[in-house]
Amino acid sequence: MIRDPHLRRALAYVRPYVGALVPVVLLSTAGTALGLVLPYLSKTMIDDAILGGDFPLLLRITGLFVGITILGFGANVASGMRYTRVSARILFDMRLALYRHLQKLSPRFYARTPLGDIVSRINNDIAEIQRVTADAALSLFGNVLYLVGTVAMLVWLDARLFLVGLVALPPSLWALVRYRRQLEGRVTQLRERSADIGSFLIETVQGVRAVVAANAQEREAERFGRHNDRFVRALLSMRWFTYLAGGLPGLLLQTGTAAVFLYGGYRVITEATTLGTFIAFMAYQMRLLFPVQALMGLYANLASARASLVRVHELFDTPPEVDEMEGAGRLGRAEGAVVLDDVRLGHGRGGEVLAGVALEIPAGQVVALVGASGSGKSTIADLLSRQLDPDSGRVLLDGRDLRTLALADVRGQVAVVEQDPFIFHASIAENVRYARPDASDLEVAGALQAAALDGLLVSLPEGADTIVGERGRQLSAGERQRVAVARAFLSDPAVLVFDEATGALDPASEAQVLEGYAALMRGRTTVLITHRPELARRAERAVVIRDGRIAQDGRPADLDDRPGPFRSLFATDRG
Repeated sequence: MIRDPHLRRALAYVRPYVGALVPVVLLSTAGTALGLVLPYLSKTMIDDAILGGDFPLLLRITGLFVGITILGFGANVASGMRYTRVSARILFDMRLALYRHLQKLSPRFYARTPLGDIVSRINNDIAEIQRVTADAALSLFGNVLYLVGTVAMLVWLDARLFLVGLVALPPSLWALVRYRRQLEGRVTQLRERSADIGSFLIETVQGVRAVVAANAQEREAERFGRHNDRFVRALLSMRWFTYLAGGLPGLLLQTGTAAVFLYGGYRVITEATTLGTFIAFMAYQMRLLFPVQALMGLYANLASARASLVRVHELFDTPPEVDEMEGAGRLGRAEGAVVLDDVRLGHGRGGEVLAGVALEIPAGQVVALVGASGSGKSTIADLLSRQLDPDSGRVLLDGRDLRTLALADVRGQVAVVEQDPFIFHASIAENVRYARPDASDLEVAGALQAAALDGLLVSLPEGADTIVGERGRQLSAGERQRVAVARAFLSDPAVLVFDEATGALDPASEAQVLEGYAALMRGRTTVLITHRPELARRAERAVVIRDGRIAQDGRPADLDDRPGPFRSLFATDRG
């Protein structure tokens, strides 16, 4: 029974494929059994064919030797190929489960966790688990079976000689157990140093413009070197303990082989055993070292795999802040009435982002949400799209608590256009269609026109089919925002949230997009999170958020009527 909790959890991914593994076990057993026959043929060949002068018997044994070798090779190749295919499916299931779990985690998780560390775990750590699984797990069964069969043959051929060969086994096992425990810690340290390099590269490559602008190229290169030095030290430490945990036990076992040579040769000289028996015994003895050393190396590999499993399970054990309740209700097409009922939400540094917000937005109303950076405006956007849940209070859509509704329905009815929207490495049309994969070309063209992208498309040789590059870097910040606006047009939500969605646009482009906003906002609930007066004045209502509370709720015209909180916010806030 497997006691290690991490290995037990990993076995859950194996159980669905037990049926597919049965042929692997049968083929591996056949290959092992055929391999065990070969050394015994040498006894018959020497004692009966060669020393007995029987050439026809020698021919038959030679032919049998060749035939068994070919059959054993074929069985091992077939079992290995099938197992590799099945193990790849098993590990994909694990990687897919982790990917789906990561999709459930909140923005706060990604704010505090380096992207390089996440990528390292989902890619490098699971790849290491797959390497050990593909290379070692099958050999575990084969080597154990071969070891048991070889020991049985050695005892049958000469029990005394077998006992002599065991003299080196206890110190070998001691060295294996002692250094394997230390190896696991070194492997974990190596994974962490590798993740540090990944995080450094992702951060500095994404921020290359800032690095170059600050003339920090050499400083970052030196920092890269320090990260690499720590990685190399961890790698050398891991390698050293790998040799101690795998190579040293094998080296000690060789002393047992030397003792077998000495005592076995003496028994042949004194005619206590035949030459053929001794040669067959030595053939088995030499083959015994291979499965023993392989199992010892596997023991060391399992330490590496276990360290990766621990890191993967740490991600799995990160609980989602937002999850769909069992039996969640279906929403259908929403009217768009929104209520925040005494909503409170804290953050990790202590204090509250939102401290008892009570806000009611009737269906179809356009509300401007203004306030200083950090006042909680964008947090309200996350609550409405249920990226976050409140610590207390309720967020209602058409009178129903969002926590009681199916997540897909909520997010299908609430669309958020962010200040820095994510654009995929795909064409403009594919990025817009991401909201509705089944949308027609005509619908996509209408969304692009509503987002004032006509002029851009005319200037591009491939029009809407132009690939925009990683994160849309071939587009300007304003053009990326307009692609995101077009995506929102196409999704046709009941509640639309613009979170500084015109922040990167110049006045002329903003005027164009605002005309499209007017068409998009008509008849649907709209929340405009903005620091721009022009956009806020298009709302029917303006709400000021200060220190996580509603400080004022009034008419957008008040922005111009008096130098109160609205005007001061627009004069100073740029977040």
